[in-house]
Amino acid sequence: MLLKAALQESSAQIDALMTDLGKTESKILSTHQELLEDPDLLKLAADGIEQRKSAGFAWRAAFLQYATQLESLQGNHNAMLRERGTDIRDVGHRVLGQLVEGIQSSFELPDGAILIAPELSPSDTASFDRSKLLGFCTTTGGPTSHVAILAKSFGIPALCNVDESALNLADGTLVVLDGTNGILNSQPTSADIERAQADISEINTRDQQYRLNAKTLAVTQDGRRIEVVANVRNAQEATEGIANGAEGVGLLRSEFLFDNRDSTPSEDEQADAYAAVAKALGPERPLVIRTLDVGGDKPLSYLPIPKEENPFLGLRGVRVSLDQPAIFRTQLRAILCCAGLAKLHIMFPMIATLEELREAKLILAEERSKTNAPNVQVGLMIEVPSAAVLSEQFAKEADFFSIGTNDLTQYTLAMDRGHPKLAQKADGLHPAVLKMIAMTCEGALKHGKWVGVCGGLASDLLVIPVLIGLGVVELSVSVPAIPAVKALVRRLSLPECKVLAQEVIQMGTAAEVRAKLTAFANTKEEKNHAHP
Repeated sequence: MLLKAALQESSAQIDALMTDLGKTESKILSTHQELLEDPDLLKLAADGIEQRKSAGFAWRAAFLQYATQLESLQGNHNAMLRERGTDIRDVGHRVLGQLVEGIQSSFELPDGAILIAPELSPSDTASFDRSKLLGFCTTTGGPTSHVAILAKSFGIPALCNVDESALNLADGTLVVLDGTNGILNSQPTSADIERAQADISEINTRDQQYRLNAKTLAVTQDGRRIEVVANVRNAQEATEGIANGAEGVGLLRSEFLFDNRDSTPSEDEQADAYAAVAKALGPERPLVIRTLDVGGDKPLSYLPIPKEENPFLGLRGVRVSLDQPAIFRTQLRAILCCAGLAKLHIMFPMIATLEELREAKLILAEERSKTNAPNVQVGLMIEVPSAAVLSEQFAKEADFFSIGTNDLTQYTLAMDRGHPKLAQKADGLHPAVLKMIAMTCEGALKHGKWVGVCGGLASDLLVIPVLIGLGVVELSVSVPAIPAVKALVRRLSLPECKVLAQEVIQMGTAAEVRAKLTAFANTKEEKNHAHP
């Protein structure tokens, strides 16, 4: 059968793509392989073939109909279905390329290419020859899309939501793409080009120096120690993080054990996976394991959650665990097995009330008593305004806080960070978000508890001085960002960070904050050039 052969060949192509990718990037493409076996999609195609349509015609009609059906259900709050519709179109065109002669699923890039397109699919992005691609722009999408995530992990400068007039540029037009400042210069002067080339050379030299010093501690010029740790999914990424200068793991996303399977992982399977991460770190490094964080935009097929009108306001994070105590208890016992292998911390996600924290802590205490495990540090994610507002009360009953700035931003501003019209406005630099971080640090300080940040702001070099000035002492960042984050901390002083933080939290808009932080960063850069 032609369709079956095309599906098999497409799956093999995706396998080949994933061999050169890291775990996070592979996971994005693995969802495409799952779609090749989606029974609803395959039935639509089979129905078309039974109606004596060609395999190509039937498949095209099926995947377009299926994508449209999902997208029509999305409402304004569900970014997951928007992303899934894009994935279906992506994998659909890949299979169609096998069925219809003349349809190309990829194309050759010239050397030094900057690609401009209405949109790009994840497999397009993963397929590009990255030795030839300097950057890309799309007129759609946002910073949390799969394509944006892939671009960041590959180190490719990318701009989303550029003006549609960019599509009118002729092939071969010389442009300058400034990914840092979000600018596409379509009419660069010779001076612009020279400046861009000099910047690229300087960035390459600087990054090489950062990597050489990556294992040096991150201590400000006046002696404030900032712990820089890694966000990881498994032991391999933990090992990569340590090699890149991480001082431990500030966020182990335990969902990696629960995703892409038909049943809950066993206690032994979980224990082995957590222990592997702990062994990669060793007994002197911290390991913060976040308990299962699903629901909302992160469903599990074998853990059905009733359809919710507002899934981001429903069963998410610790609420799912408390609703499924057997799964929760199994996970806690598995986590406790690695208590002696690293400095273990257990962290509960999406805590909104003291009752939720107390219930989760009680279950943990019961399981710890059964296993005779030693005491461990217990903390919570600060992701919703109620947790920030009540941080002083939470600090009486928790050992630490870790701020998830992505969710904290969308809940504080009431803006879905995946919404096509609002994504650009859901800015973590909004003063309201920064005040939530300030409140969290103030509440923790009153009871001698420490605060970390594991969300996207922790990797943002523009924002780090403010986080330090507000009282954050741990930054948990993506593995590639570690050397640059540590280098920045070593160029700062705590007093200047405090002054800066107090200035920006009094501002009224994210644009004002960004302008101030950009000016501060430029001033620091000028001083570094003057005093290398």
